[in-house]
Amino acid sequence: MVFIRDTQQSLMAAVHLVNTLPAFDDEDTLVTIADFEKYLAMNPYSGTIRRDSDEVEAVRGIRSRLRQLWDVDRDSAVPLVNAMLRDGEALPRLVRHDGYDWHVHATSDDAPLATRILVEAAMAFVDVIRADEYDRVRVCSADDCESVYIDYSKNGSKRYCDTGNCGNRMNVNAYRARKARETV
Repeated sequence: MVFIRDTQQSLMAAVHLVNTLPAFDDEDTLVTIADFEKYLAMNPYSGTIRRDSDEVEAVRGIRSRLRQLWDVDRDSAVPLVNAMLRDGEALPRLVRHDGYDWHVHATSDDAPLATRILVEAAMAFVDVIRADEYDRVRVCSADDCESVYIDYSKNGSKRYCDTGNCGNRMNVNAYRARKARETV
């Protein structure tokens, strides 16, 4: 499934942010301002960015709310998305900046970054819901991973995230299990 560029960027930013949450034995990877700078380097935002500890805490605070979108089906996602849009006082408008053609912003450029991230993610999920592609909103199938991803493959067959080496690791495990059964 191909989404328009700004929808895909917002979905990828949401995936990256949710995947900073600690899972299993992993540690939280959005703690310091340096961690935040890494996130922003991968997921640039326009508008006011303070880059201080209060902003880091505010962005950390929306992660679990975004994570909920991976724990529900399409119909159950709608009230979550609507609440995000309402709480962010979303008022969509078309903008063009920084070499990007027309795209939608739904909050003011001086709104808190956490609000802008939440609303941009909600707007992207609106597109996923409207396109009836919510089955592509997935949690990694690896036994030891809870990372999230959006399946952009043509046939919708992706099973593992890109954060670890889950696909390769699970394939190696399956191969070793087959070989062990063959030698028995």
